[in-house]
Amino acid sequence: MIAVIQRVAEASVKIEGQVKASILSGLLVLVGIEENDGTDDIEWLAGKIVNLRIFNDEQGVMNVSVKDAGGDILLVSQFTLHASTKKGNRPSYLKAAKPEISIPIYEKFISAVSTHLGKPVQTGDFGADMKVSLINDGPVTILIDTKSKV
Repeated sequence: MIAVIQRVAEASVKIEGQVKASILSGLLVLVGIEENDGTDDIEWLAGKIVNLRIFNDEQGVMNVSVKDAGGDILLVSQFTLHASTKKGNRPSYLKAAKPEISIPIYEKFISAVSTHLGKPVQTGDFGADMKVSLINDGPVTILIDTKSKV
């Protein structure tokens, strides 16, 4: 699994012109799923995201997690995170899992993040044409690949 984590002042997802989900202070997480991703990846990444200390403490130092800051999380599936650009100019998405594999993993990931956070997370709709808006706070943007966890 690959996640792009952005600390945001606010973020939202629109589908067909209607706001599907929105948050204020928290994290916008774009997540890409590979065919060989499993329970270990889900649990490790969910815990890592919720406990990343990327919010400022009283001294202005990034030392507080989204959970401890009382922030929210907006999760959006994004298969293009697995784009391969090695050959030519048209990205290949062969590493991205097909929907029949990625949807159950994505749903388990939503549940795991909610459990770690202690409250529901907001989401887009898997496979929908989404318009994602955000105000990146900092800016703080972190990339995590579960294949690089050791």
